[in-house]
Amino acid sequence: MQITEKCPVEATLGLIGGKYKALILWHLSKGKLRFSELRKVVKDATPKMLTQQLRELEGQMLIHREVFPVIPPKVEYSLTELGHSLMPILVAMRDWGADYLRTSKNVQTNCFMMETDPVPSAN
Repeated sequence: MQITEKCPVEATLGLIGGKYKALILWHLSKGKLRFSELRKVVKDATPKMLTQQLRELEGQMLIHREVFPVIPPKVEYSLTELGHSLMPILVAMRDWGADYLRTSKNVQTNCFMMETDPVPSAN
C-alpha cells in the first residue's frame, strides 16, 4: 500500500488494517514463528490469505522473514523494531474493544489477547 495522504490515522490503518495483520503482529510479539505455527494460531486465515498478509507486513517493514537454506525450507517470521513499535496501539485496541464489549454488549471477553500483554521491544 502506498500512503499518499498525510492523515496519521489513515497511515496507521494502511499498515495494520488487513483482516489478519493485527493478529499476526500480536502473535509475533511473543517471538519468532514459522508459517505452520502461524497457521495454527491464526486459525481462520487460509494459507493463501496468511501468505498475502505476511508479504504485505514484510513489505511494510513490520516483520522480518528469514529463510534458512535447509531441505525442506525453513522460514521464520519475527517483528522488526517498527513492528514492535505498534504494540502499544494493539494493546489499546484490545483494551478498548474489551471495554466496549463489556459495557455496550454485556459480553465478557474470552480471547487469547487478554491472557498477557505483548513482550516489550528490546530497545
